[in-house]
Amino acid sequence: MGRRSLGVLAAGVAAALLLGGQTAATAGPPAVARLHPDPLLVFPSNRAGTDWSAVVRDREAKSRARLQRASTQAPTPYQEKEPVGSRGANDTPATAEHVAGFGTGRGATSKIALTGDILPDDTVPTLPPFPETNDATGLAGDTGIPATRRTLRTSGVIGDGPHGSTGDGTGDFDFYRLDGGPSGMTFTARTVTPTGDLDPVLALWDAEGGLWAVSGDSGGSDDSTITFTLPPDRTFHLMVGSDPFAFPRDPTTPGTGPGVSTEGPYDLLVTGGKSGGDLDYYSVDLRAGDVLGASLAGGGTRLAVHDPAGREVFGSSQDLTNTFAVDSPMPGGGNAVIDFVAPADGRYRLGVEAGEGPYDVKLEAFRPGTETAPRGSVHTIFLDFDGARVNTSIFGGGGGLRDLSPLSAFLPRWGLTAADERALITAITATVRENVERDMIASGLNPRFALRVLTSRDHADPWGRPNVSRVVVGGTVAESGISTVGIAQSIDAGNFGREETALVLLDEISAPAGPAWSLNTYLGPRSDRIAFLGRAVGNITSHEVGHMSGSWHTNVRNDVHGVMDPGGDPAVMFAVGPDGVGGTADDPDLDFVTDELSPAEGFTGVEDTAVRTAWAFVRGTG
Repeated sequence: MGRRSLGVLAAGVAAALLLGGQTAATAGPPAVARLHPDPLLVFPSNRAGTDWSAVVRDREAKSRARLQRASTQAPTPYQEKEPVGSRGANDTPATAEHVAGFGTGRGATSKIALTGDILPDDTVPTLPPFPETNDATGLAGDTGIPATRRTLRTSGVIGDGPHGSTGDGTGDFDFYRLDGGPSGMTFTARTVTPTGDLDPVLALWDAEGGLWAVSGDSGGSDDSTITFTLPPDRTFHLMVGSDPFAFPRDPTTPGTGPGVSTEGPYDLLVTGGKSGGDLDYYSVDLRAGDVLGASLAGGGTRLAVHDPAGREVFGSSQDLTNTFAVDSPMPGGGNAVIDFVAPADGRYRLGVEAGEGPYDVKLEAFRPGTETAPRGSVHTIFLDFDGARVNTSIFGGGGGLRDLSPLSAFLPRWGLTAADERALITAITATVRENVERDMIASGLNPRFALRVLTSRDHADPWGRPNVSRVVVGGTVAESGISTVGIAQSIDAGNFGREETALVLLDEISAPAGPAWSLNTYLGPRSDRIAFLGRAVGNITSHEVGHMSGSWHTNVRNDVHGVMDPGGDPAVMFAVGPDGVGGTADDPDLDFVTDELSPAEGFTGVEDTAVRTAWAFVRGTG
């Protein structure tokens, strides 16, 4: 989409770009019945256009279904050795407290229930409650973040203003102003309800009234935690409201709520980055390919993993395990959850880096899912170009059986004929095989790597058999009910859900030349049309396989470009070279790379997407 100003884009497009997502620059998708999939799984992602009530309901349902399948093996208890109420013993990765005997090796303990305590940070300023009326974005209390402070502690009451149960009854909301600053900032906000009936919900609104994020219950309690990266030089408003998701119709105007829900007092803690007070670090020994999961509950609000060289390789202040495969055994249900795949044997550090008071960590390690499959098993990725019937409810509530049209239906839109179909399928498949198979073998990251990539052109349809995932390359927004280019069923570190579906829809990318998301925009007289289309569609397909094998989005705003970049400039994913024309000699090769996690999605650290992909596909030894 080039580097044009966000100011000239429609609100939904601007939101997607700020979040590192991709969206088609069209007048709008067809008016069809819409699904509401999680924006983390959608390619492009558009938080500002998301029905967050539907997404949160679906997240909660997925979490319940997944946790019902989780292992009931009793964990081994472990108590932090640093005395309660003190600091200094394990406050850095270099002085991490070693947890001996944890891991996946013979005789090791793979599940630990770790308990500890974070000493409150006495440097956090406490502000008195902001006065009513603060029920709209223009009336929000100014937190001073980040201009004058990066943290604050305050309190408030839902129900004490003119719109609560003692007022007009439209519903009380408390808004707080946050400014992104010159370089952006990741913050975490957490509510605690000391007394009363309030079941708080947190939401983040932009200055124009667009809803960007929502958080309900957190860590097994009624309290809420939300993590978000503020785009540079943008103003946002944090809203404290009440469950069940009673949002104002117009957050810029007071008195537009749907009515009174729960009411009562709350405490609010807003922090930017790591805590300035007590930190607790623990070290564990991992083997190459180990899949590490940890969930933090209680007073802790941030977890981070550091590799043996000291790099942060995953940092989180949120629980997004509802995007995991239903079959994933990874822990969840906390204020902060991490997932990590070890690239090599070594000693890694886990840090509890924010919060205050007693905390609990579920710390668990697994071998990759395909490794534990029956001996000799090899995972299959089936590329279905023939059209398919898909139960789209796997991508979000409200779905059902939908028939998706085949790749052949889109050939004329790219100036191709039926005679070109075979060559195009060959080019798409070659790109996918290069990205997810040949590169992984050449890397040597996993000596037991094994994967089959089959196609509907050359093989009988294996869908429905064990260890077969599929990517349907075909269909439209109208047919699927999903306004997107691509979507994966899950983000599955360790590849425990081995029978999943992803979609690559073709209507937006085969539109007439002009929109940045149409491949026709980049075709010219010098283009090798088949080569360009094959590489572009193959890269999008590889992106969805990357999600199903455990990779999150990477940072779109830096100079490192890889398969898991979610966009901002479609030409990057399409592998258009500096000449701006696809299918010419300067077109680059896009790969799975090591890159920063997307800050727009609330994570920090460096993600090795090649490691996650390589260890997702292991020949079965179970």
